[in-house]
Amino acid sequence: MSDFFPKWTNRLPRHIAVGLALVGTGVSAGLWYYFTPKYVRVGYQPIQPVSFSHAVHVNQLGLDCRYCHNTVDKSWYGNIPAASTCMNCHSQVLPTDARLALVRASYQSGRPIPWVQIHKLPEYVYFNHAVHLQRGVSCVVCHDRVDLMDEVRQAKPLSMDFCLSCHRHPTPNLRPLDQVYNLAWTNAPFDPLYPEGIGAKLAADWDAQPSQNCSACHR
Repeated sequence: MSDFFPKWTNRLPRHIAVGLALVGTGVSAGLWYYFTPKYVRVGYQPIQPVSFSHAVHVNQLGLDCRYCHNTVDKSWYGNIPAASTCMNCHSQVLPTDARLALVRASYQSGRPIPWVQIHKLPEYVYFNHAVHLQRGVSCVVCHDRVDLMDEVRQAKPLSMDFCLSCHRHPTPNLRPLDQVYNLAWTNAPFDPLYPEGIGAKLAADWDAQPSQNCSACHR
């Protein structure tokens, strides 16, 4: 066989195996890095069965987030309102508008509207809305200016790094409890003792020390 193949071919299988291992590692690392929520869900904006403009309802009409998401400050999840909530207004406002036909049908039948979930964490991640809201973390921190969106989209990555960044340094994301649902509020400096703004004072007053232990989110 040595008459037909040079000696370096004896090392070829090993080189191929090493090459495949390197390629496999690179592909796996690429998939792990880019196919995380930070990259595959930011900008996600599905078409919903009913067009609902937060810009109109919240920014123009002044509805509080809790009118529709009425358990969000008491529960671990952000609830979607039932059609009956919509009909509190739309039985009088645009009561025959074709765009609201599915809302009226849901109200009459009791079958929920098949909304498409946008903000979704992996099943192995635990997140409690109430805990964050009751400690001055506004909806805008994770959902951005939903009050200005005609169609809701995912604007923040909601990745592990995103969450840990806030837990390591929560000050910029803290605000007075009466401003949690005011998405236009800004954390402006007001006291020379707290140059980072009121969030620094609140962090001190509340002794805010968010857990960085794995068990905080992975239970």
